[in-house]
Amino acid sequence: MTKVILRIGVASIVMALCPHSSMAETITPDLKAVSEGKGWKGSIAATTLVEKDGMAAVQFDKRAQNVVWLDGFDFRDGTIEFDAKGKSSPPQGSFIGVSFRTLDGETHDAVYFRPFNFKASDPGRKSHAVQYVSEPGWPWRRLRTEMPGVFEQPIDPAPDGDAWFHVKITVEDREVKVFVNGASQPSLAVKELSDRQGGSVGLWCNGYGIIANLKITPKK
Repeated sequence: MTKVILRIGVASIVMALCPHSSMAETITPDLKAVSEGKGWKGSIAATTLVEKDGMAAVQFDKRAQNVVWLDGFDFRDGTIEFDAKGKSSPPQGSFIGVSFRTLDGETHDAVYFRPFNFKASDPGRKSHAVQYVSEPGWPWRRLRTEMPGVFEQPIDPAPDGDAWFHVKITVEDREVKVFVNGASQPSLAVKELSDRQGGSVGLWCNGYGIIANLKITPKK
């Protein structure tokens, strides 16, 4: 078994590569370092260090598109997992997710959630629970106008908009699949709209949201 040392900012992470698996061992970025800007770039001032079950978590609470991403990290294909918590009210008050193919705060792909729509009584709002975007060319408004119902979907069963939920995102062969709370079927499955082959992974939020337990498993 070969061991490779991968440095992300100030953190040293050991990856054990298994010759019988297409996936490398999981990387767990240091969320404690986000609010200090150590090993992370972007909207650092929009973040606060909090805890979830004794583990470090990052809270956002500013109405703007805030992205913080790992400095010097490159992700192509693989899996991204995290726990997230938003709010069911007010409407438009909580957008929370992750970015990938990230070059900067304006150039990235993202998968994010609208917890205020999770259990909405209006079917139209409920269908806007999880969203893929590719900034700057394909923001949500253009996707909803030109390709409605393709890049955003409801989540079934719908999570509690005020509770923690778990997300697993697979990125492989230019296809993005989003699984929520251990579901066997994806809530969203789309083809990437970006032509970028790599880029960093980050946390993405507009308004209130908390992210914990970020894990990245690159494909070898």
